[in-house]
Amino acid sequence: MNWLDRLNRRFGRYGIPGLINLIIIGQVVVWIITMFINQNVYPLLRLTRSGLLQGQLWRLVSFIFVPTLQTNLFYFAMEMYFYWWVGSALERAWGDFRFTVYWLAGMLGAIISCLITGIGTTSGLFLSLFFAYAWMWPDQQILLFFFIPVKVKWIGWISGGLWILELVMAILRLDLVSVSSLVFGLAGFLLFFGGEMFHWCKDTIVSYKRRRDWRNKWK
Repeated sequence: MNWLDRLNRRFGRYGIPGLINLIIIGQVVVWIITMFINQNVYPLLRLTRSGLLQGQLWRLVSFIFVPTLQTNLFYFAMEMYFYWWVGSALERAWGDFRFTVYWLAGMLGAIISCLITGIGTTSGLFLSLFFAYAWMWPDQQILLFFFIPVKVKWIGWISGGLWILELVMAILRLDLVSVSSLVFGLAGFLLFFGGEMFHWCKDTIVSYKRRRDWRNKWK
């Protein structure tokens, strides 16, 4: 990631400290306002092409504070905690600048998706955070449902499989909004790890062919 190192040396001071904390706090505040005070705030913050065309440019930023409309307080709290836990780990490992670049890349992907389809969300953004965590620390063990020990890589593989399945289903039903959101939402992950993924896939295929040729040789 030489390009990122160069950017960090030159613009590192512009990284946003505690960015994931600001995002989670913003989502909690918007959730509380939407659920208990004024539901009309929610649509005003969402990223929509129609809103942007009307000059509502705050949507380019405000959409990252739009939470899922989860009505169960416990599940919402667990969702926010999980996002914070994953994001904080990445922020500590990368530093403020790299994490900021990663998040901004995902925001840009969501904005491009919005311009194409009319709507942009943070669903792909948060999924990309988890994919990054699973890629960097695949053998990290967590307690699924608070009591089942499982390595992050297996959850990552399952999430990746579900992502592919959802993408295929969206393509089959010609759902451009979902396709665009699923693809462009991973902009940060592809920017940071796309090269590594390509080489990993290439090495995996080469290793498989070698093992297959060796087995065929001794049959």
